[in-house]
Amino acid sequence: MVSPQARRDAVLLLKQAWQLSERRACGLMSISVSVLRYQARPDRNDELRERVTTLAQERRRFGYRRIRCLTIVDDYTKETLAIEVDTSLSGLRVARVLDRIALHRPLPRRLRVDHGPEFTGLVMDAWAAQRGVKLAFTQPGKPTQNAYVESFNGKFRDECLNDNWFTSLREARILIELWRQDYNQVRPHSSLDNLTPCEFAARHVYLATHSTAICA
Repeated sequence: MVSPQARRDAVLLLKQAWQLSERRACGLMSISVSVLRYQARPDRNDELRERVTTLAQERRRFGYRRIRCLTIVDDYTKETLAIEVDTSLSGLRVARVLDRIALHRPLPRRLRVDHGPEFTGLVMDAWAAQRGVKLAFTQPGKPTQNAYVESFNGKFRDECLNDNWFTSLREARILIELWRQDYNQVRPHSSLDNLTPCEFAARHVYLATHSTAICA
């Protein structure tokens, strides 16, 4: 590929050597007149670049356009039923994810949730009433009441979120889903007698009486 500057030089040569018009020479070199006449502007971003570099050094783990994740975990089998990833997650979105899970397994009688607005709104309240599911809210400031999902989120953060650099929402969804599958199908859990969650679930009769913990 010929660079724009090389094309500009060729246009000038054609004009001088062959007495061609500027438009004709540009047409032969497949370059527009505006590109030919373009003058590079001085870089005035030194101060901004320095500030961004300073912030990146001070806040190394902040990231950019911070991605939200709805994690849904089965307390009994330790399976990660879903990790929904987006820039925002509403109560309607949570309800849709739960209904999607219900297509291939029965809903639990109880869902343990925190006091996030996506769980405390009218949408989730109506959804739970229609499905016969009780929403069990943890007390504010007491994450130990939802200990397993908090522990899971710590592993998810350390092993997946902090270990990847997501360049797009699509890439984040793909890599996080791959990690979720590995967590369910490959990684053994000491609390499950060193079985994977999928192996443990396959060896036990599924009961709808247990609880499922979710967190966004």
